[in-house]
Amino acid sequence: MPTPDPDQLIQSAKSAGFALAGIATLEQSQWGSQLREWLSESKQGEMNWLANHTDLRIHPDQLIDDAKSALMVADCYASRADNIDPPIEKGQGKIARYARGKDYHKAMKKRLMVLADALRKQHPEAHFKVFVDTAPVLERELALRAGLGWIGKHTLTIHPRIGSYLLLGGIITTLDLSAAAPASPEPDHCGTCTRCIDACPTDAITPYSVDARKCISYLTIEHRTEINPDLQPKIGNWIYGCDICQEVCPHNSPRPDANPANPIYDSTRDRFDLLEVLNWTEDDRRSAFQSSAMKRAKLDMMKRNARIVAANQGLGFNKPE
Repeated sequence: MPTPDPDQLIQSAKSAGFALAGIATLEQSQWGSQLREWLSESKQGEMNWLANHTDLRIHPDQLIDDAKSALMVADCYASRADNIDPPIEKGQGKIARYARGKDYHKAMKKRLMVLADALRKQHPEAHFKVFVDTAPVLERELALRAGLGWIGKHTLTIHPRIGSYLLLGGIITTLDLSAAAPASPEPDHCGTCTRCIDACPTDAITPYSVDARKCISYLTIEHRTEINPDLQPKIGNWIYGCDICQEVCPHNSPRPDANPANPIYDSTRDRFDLLEVLNWTEDDRRSAFQSSAMKRAKLDMMKRNARIVAANQGLGFNKPE
């Protein structure tokens, strides 16, 4: 059987439109104890699935038998050149940048499957598993090992040139691609900066950790029940997700020579009309979220979010009976 050429594989990934690609080895996670502590404090909120398969998250080599390496990739969904949004007007709710275009799960997985299928033809004895938020994998740690960037104080992957508007995915394989793995990870360039921590309205961020129960992204996307009244005013204009910790990051500051975003994620909308959302039927929701990652938010959640934003704007919509 031919020996795999990991450098050629990395180039193939970049030719498929990924902004970044690299090879990660599959040692035990260096943050296993922190993960267990975070879960023991219930900081995952209602995302109960994060407590499942903890051993697999800590031991990525066990995801498939005899796994040795991972090809890690990143899509750039927003450019540093466009880090400043137009102001939100009264009666509108803001959408996080990652959700403004096509569903990244499908957009990334389709291209990763093509890469994996090509590898299967070349190496029929090997095994492969594609993942894009679909496996118990600590993707940001593998991205760190693959040289795609460092993990910032807001816990997101930051590339020194591209910034943090990145979506991660990969292929775990039994092929040994370790020859192309970086000798050392990207250094942490956060330094003494605390802008993300200081800017978070709900104080969800402590250095290198996020309490999901306070995070606006979690509250508007994953939290299924009513939101703590003390947190509602701090949600501001965000109807789906939040980008505040990324907007204030110096590594996302606008620059004219910034890496362009993948056109797959060209924005179809960056805001919703609040009254429109409040009058949605389930069919309306499905139509609005067609081909979008936002379909994760149910109808009652979107109406809840719209009411909160309306109240924050002084529009005074009442809660449901």
